[in-house]
Amino acid sequence: MKKLTFLLTALLAVTTASAKVTLPKIFADGMVMQRETSANLWGSAKSSTTVKITTSWDNKTYVTKSDNDGKWKASVKTPEAGGPYSITISDGEKTTLNNILIGEVWICSGQSNMEMPMKGFKNQPVDNAVEDILHANDSKLRLFTVKRNSQFAPIDTLTGSWKEAYPAAVRDFSATAYHFGRELRQALDVPVGLILAASGASACEVCMAAEWLKAFPDAKIPASPEDVKSKNRTPTVLYNGMLHPIIGYTMRGVIWYQGEDNVTRYATYADMMTAMIRGWRSEWKQGDFPFYFCQIAPYDYKIINYTINSAFLREQQSKAELMSPNCGMAVLMDAGLEFGIHPRKKHLAGMRLALLALDKTYGVKGISSESAYFKDVTFKNDTAEITFNRAKMWIYGTNGYKSDLFEVAGEDRVFHPAKAWIERSKVFVKSDSVAHPVAVRYAFKDFADGDLFSDGLPISSFRTDNWEE
Repeated sequence: MKKLTFLLTALLAVTTASAKVTLPKIFADGMVMQRETSANLWGSAKSSTTVKITTSWDNKTYVTKSDNDGKWKASVKTPEAGGPYSITISDGEKTTLNNILIGEVWICSGQSNMEMPMKGFKNQPVDNAVEDILHANDSKLRLFTVKRNSQFAPIDTLTGSWKEAYPAAVRDFSATAYHFGRELRQALDVPVGLILAASGASACEVCMAAEWLKAFPDAKIPASPEDVKSKNRTPTVLYNGMLHPIIGYTMRGVIWYQGEDNVTRYATYADMMTAMIRGWRSEWKQGDFPFYFCQIAPYDYKIINYTINSAFLREQQSKAELMSPNCGMAVLMDAGLEFGIHPRKKHLAGMRLALLALDKTYGVKGISSESAYFKDVTFKNDTAEITFNRAKMWIYGTNGYKSDLFEVAGEDRVFHPAKAWIERSKVFVKSDSVAHPVAVRYAFKDFADGDLFSDGLPISSFRTDNWEE
C-alpha cells in the first residue's frame, strides 16, 4: 500500500510539473522585445492543451494550442518603446515574465573579435576598458550571452540570462557589441537588447546549416557526433548549438565580426558569407533584415604561420557587402594591431557598426556610415589614376594629401613601392621603378595602418588586378 501511495504521489508530481509552461532561457525576466511588431514567443506545455498569453501593455490575451509534443508558438503585438511590462503565460498554471522592456533588439555574432569581452583576454586588453566599465550605468541596455555550445544536430535549448548594463555584466560582455549598443541607446533613446552568440576561433562554416553548405564541397559536414573534432571549426556545429535555439526571436537586425579563421580559405568566402546571410534570413522569416559586419582588421598573420595574405580575405568581405541587399561593412583599416589578432580599438568597431545601423536602418540624418571603395583605374604612361565610389566628400590621407601604402606593378607582376598623391576625389600613383604600370594595390598586406579616408571613414585595402598572388 505504501508503495502504491508513493507511485501515485510521484505520478501526481510529474503531472503537476508538466502542467506549468516552460520557456527557452531567452524568454525571461528582464528581456527586451522588438518594438511595434508581431513578436514571437514559444515554449512547452501539456500536450494538446490551450495556452493563453496576456500582455500587460494592452491587457490583451492571445490563445494558441500546444501540439502532441507539448510545443507551442505564438506572436504578440508590441507597442512603441517603453516598459517595464510583464507577460503572463498559462496552460492552467501561470508563468509570469517581469521587467520586460520594449525597444530595439540586435543579434551579435561571429568569432573571437565579437566575443572579446570588455575586460579583454589575458595579456590582450581593450582600449579604455577600465573607464568604460566603471561608467556603465544603463538599466535600459540589456545584455544576453548565449553560452558556447557545439552540437552535431540542431537543438532548441540554450543557456544564458538577461542582464542590465552595469559594470559586472558589461565587464564580461562583448566589447564590440557593447559599444554598438551604447551608441544606439544614446542616439535613439529607447531600450536596446543585445543577444550575443559568438565563439572564438570559429569559421563561417560553423554558423551555417548543412543544407546551405552543399555548394561548398570543401566544407566537410560531420556525419556523426564522433566527427565533431574541433568544437569551433567543424561545419554546422555552432549553428546547431548556439544559433538554432534563438532563430525566430524577433529582432531588428544582425551585427557580425568574423573572418580571421577563413583567411587560408579566402577564395569562397564572399559566396559563403552571402549564402549564410540568405540562410539566416530565410529561417528568421523577417525578410531582408539589416546585416552589418566588420571587415577583419590588419594583423601580421605570419605570426601564426599563415602563408596567405589576409588582404585577399578583406577583399572577399568587400565583395560580400555588395552581394546582399541591406548589408553594410565597417572598415577597420585604422584599427588593427600588427602583433595581435585581437585589436584593442573595439570602440571603433562598435561605433562604425552603429553608424551603419543609425544611417541605413534608423534614418538618422547628417551622419556618414559607408566607406568609399575602389571604382576604377586608368593608366596614362607611367601614372595610374584611381577613382572611387561613395566619395562625395573626396579623399584625404592621414599625412595630408598623400598615401604611403600604394604599390604598382608592370607586366612582370612585381610590385614596387609607389608615390601616391590625392587630387579631390582621385588618387594618382606612380613609381620610378615601373615605367608602364598595369596594376595598383593599396595597403594590400597582412598588416598596414590605413592612411586613406573619405568623410571620416577609412577606405579598405584594394587591388586593381586579379592575380592569384
